[in-house]
Amino acid sequence: MTRYQQADSTAATLLIEQISSRLYGFFVAQVRDHHEAEDLVQDSWLRIHKARHTWRPGEPVLPWIYAIARRAQIDAYRKKQRIGQRELPKEELGEIPGRNREPSLPDLSELLQALPPQQRETVFLLKVTGLSLEEVSRATGASIGAVKQRAHRAYSTLRTLFGAES
Repeated sequence: MTRYQQADSTAATLLIEQISSRLYGFFVAQVRDHHEAEDLVQDSWLRIHKARHTWRPGEPVLPWIYAIARRAQIDAYRKKQRIGQRELPKEELGEIPGRNREPSLPDLSELLQALPPQQRETVFLLKVTGLSLEEVSRATGASIGAVKQRAHRAYSTLRTLFGAES
């Protein structure tokens, strides 16, 4: 990251190659739309590039990147909500042919969708990306206690859902 701040294009390429798949997984778990997740990854990299001077050497890079990515996702959600207020609701469009398949066992992203957004984000950052409590705290702007509480509530909800499906 230090080399990227100094305009080293090789360092930028390496950073993008190492982090893009993590960002993509983060966004897919949040929005459940692969195309939207790809757009959010691109938007995040634009934001990271513009804000690269704000990263402080010696600080962990991933929480800083996830904080920027989280803001990109929030802004995209707000934009989608504004657009949605002016567009025709899906129910008025009718049935889409070929979409009446039987659902199979839920995957992780389906289970996470049952959680409130903050809990979903916390579980994803802790368990899927492997960030520590401190790093998740930095990335989300929540205290460590709040991160622990969100994780605990999310685990309780997931246990209930998992037990109900067995």
